[in-house]
Amino acid sequence: MTETTDDRTKVAELVKKFRFAMLTTRQSDGALVSRPLTVQEAEFDGDLWFLVSKSSAPIRELAADSHANVSLSSDDAWVSLSGAARLVEDRAKIEELWNSVVEAWFPDGPDDPDVGVLKFSADSAEYWDTPGKIATVFSFVKSKVTGERFDGGESGKVDL
Repeated sequence: MTETTDDRTKVAELVKKFRFAMLTTRQSDGALVSRPLTVQEAEFDGDLWFLVSKSSAPIRELAADSHANVSLSSDDAWVSLSGAARLVEDRAKIEELWNSVVEAWFPDGPDDPDVGVLKFSADSAEYWDTPGKIATVFSFVKSKVTGERFDGGESGKVDL
């Protein structure tokens, strides 16, 4: 495998771990704003899918500027995806992605006319993955004792 293939595989493995993401869009005044969304599919092939309100601010912002960022984080891993997002009119995809958790936001069910599918397509990714809390603490202590640079784990940048 090439380094790029390894990095793409690593990003896909990390994305599977995350349930929630922050979607960053650009407001009409140029300001960046991030909002939480629930990742609807675990298999990452460069695209992420979200069920959203068609009348929400992020959808209006993406209609004007489709550039977006999706960031995902946990206690020991982080992924930042850059790309573009757009509203997709696809009732079958809504049905496919629908689950009981989504009903908290859309109590009228998947036939609610305000339910939409947001498709985010990543162009590039950066990731940071630590070996876990204990190993990270050990590495931190080791760097303080030896004066060597902290080895925080694995990181990379890849074009998707």
